Amino acid sequence: MRWDFVWQRPQHLLSRAARTYRVIVFEEPIVEAIAEPRLDMAAKGGGVTVATPVLPEGLSERGTMAAQRKLLDAMLAETGQPSALWYYSPMAMAFSSHLTAKVVVYDCMDELTAFKNAPVLLPLMERRLFKQADLVFTGGVSLYEAKKGRHRSVHAFPSSIDAAHFARARREGREDPADQASIPHPRLGFFGVIDERMDVELVAEAAGLRPDWHFVMLGPVVKIDPASLPRRDNIHWLGGKDYQRLPDYLAGWDVGIMPFALNEATRFISPTKTPEFLAAGAPVVSTAIRDVVRPYGDNGLVEIADGPRDFVDKAAMLMERPREAWLAKVDRHLAAGSWDKTWASMQKMMRDVVLAKSAAGERRGQRPAATAEGAVHV
Repeated sequence: MRWDFVWQRPQHLLSRAARTYRVIVFEEPIVEAIAEPRLDMAAKGGGVTVATPVLPEGLSERGTMAAQRKLLDAMLAETGQPSALWYYSPMAMAFSSHLTAKVVVYDCMDELTAFKNAPVLLPLMERRLFKQADLVFTGGVSLYEAKKGRHRSVHAFPSSIDAAHFARARREGREDPADQASIPHPRLGFFGVIDERMDVELVAEAAGLRPDWHFVMLGPVVKIDPASLPRRDNIHWLGGKDYQRLPDYLAGWDVGIMPFALNEATRFISPTKTPEFLAAGAPVVSTAIRDVVRPYGDNGLVEIADGPRDFVDKAAMLMERPREAWLAKVDRHLAAGSWDKTWASMQKMMRDVVLAKSAAGERRGQRPAATAEGAVHV
């Protein structure tokens, strides 16, 4: 997941971190026909810098890790040593475990070991990261329940919302994007990464049950063969879209859909799109993903469906249901959270770790540690 791939949890949090800290995102490498490794640095919006290792073709696994470590160390020799280390992939431990910082955070947004083509060494690297981390954040309650016994300080921070951004979809008179404008109504829409977590058979069967409905599917296709996607006149695969344009697409949908497969890859997911659909004012039908059922299904905010027939029946009900009372309930729920609030809580925990270490150092007669201000995230 590169910085410019899709805009989700890492981008929401680290762009907010960049308001206080100098943030450097050290990406996974790309491979080119070059003689020597290099590190490409690119300034992104919001003050984030992305560092991308570019490695020669044909390196062994050990050579790949050694090259990344060398590039990382050379970068830090110029930027200064990090005050904070922030991990999304435990595999980065293979080339960064020698680094130290005032606070080390593992923001565990998914159970990566359950994903297709997960590295064999991933469980070992995660165990190492648990030993090194001061704080572990999880992207949902189910993931928290799975990880809470593995570290002394695990905290659940479910997917939050940039409500103002998606609320733009509720405004009257928004122009339909060109590639969606000719698609008839009713429209049922999905946005997000299209991979092994999507139940493509459910999409195909639902579309077959209602050939008069049109399924608008936005997002890049990864880890699965695009040729395996169902092809029908009423299923429209429109590809990935810029985050800024998403409200324009959602404004033209009658129902939002989350047709996730129920498998190991989705067992612990907490889809960011759930509150985003709601903020856009789109009624939602989803399969029984645990972190969608709790709290969204239980609170009557999202309809939970079991199988294609139930999926289309729930969608039909949502098209007929008055929205005023439901929207009021949605807005009350969404008002309790935001990415700003999530980041503020995380930042306080980081500062508390630094202060605790400083106090412990003073008790041992050591020089007090500085605050976490001005930290570098890698």
